[in-house]
Amino acid sequence: MNTSNHQLISLSPKSAEQIMAEERIHDVLLLLENLSSREETTVKLILDCLYDVGATNLINQKFRSHTVNSTLKMIAKFSKPVFRMLAWRWFKKNCPQLITNWLYEQVKFASVAPQQAAKIVENPQLTTQLPMNLSEQTQEIKSLRSQVRLLITVCLITITSFGGSCVWLSYKLEQAHLQTREEMQTQLKVKEPIINGSN
Repeated sequence: MNTSNHQLISLSPKSAEQIMAEERIHDVLLLLENLSSREETTVKLILDCLYDVGATNLINQKFRSHTVNSTLKMIAKFSKPVFRMLAWRWFKKNCPQLITNWLYEQVKFASVAPQQAAKIVENPQLTTQLPMNLSEQTQEIKSLRSQVRLLITVCLITITSFGGSCVWLSYKLEQAHLQTREEMQTQLKVKEPIINGSN
């Protein structure tokens, strides 16, 4: 039993180059995490710029009515701090790994050799599998599009409800401020005769 385990281990050993590559890519991930935490202000400014452009383009695409368009743009400005907070959390959690994966793909240089490409074209089994792969890709694209539509809808509902809440809160604060001011003026009017009478 020990010999079979030993054979399994020795069948797939990692080469020194693979181990070095994994360590260096892990170093890239750590460096990117460090960079994003040190440059938090810069990343948030980038996210703000992307939000401004993305929100404007999305609203212009989805809503042609001028009044609805301008109202949503105003609401989008109010919801920017919430977006910045959520986007920053998402960025810290996901972007270093995504950027690391993308950079690793760039330096793998894994391409099909010309002779292998010719064999793929000549092999009839592979050509019959291509339409299936294309149909799977088409299905995946449709699925992603529906998810994007759902996210856009959720985002618009969130922005609208947050904007409405901000307007309502602003109105309530203004009312409370006016009520407090009236109460203070009433108290001053009540205290004036008392102060004048004591003099």
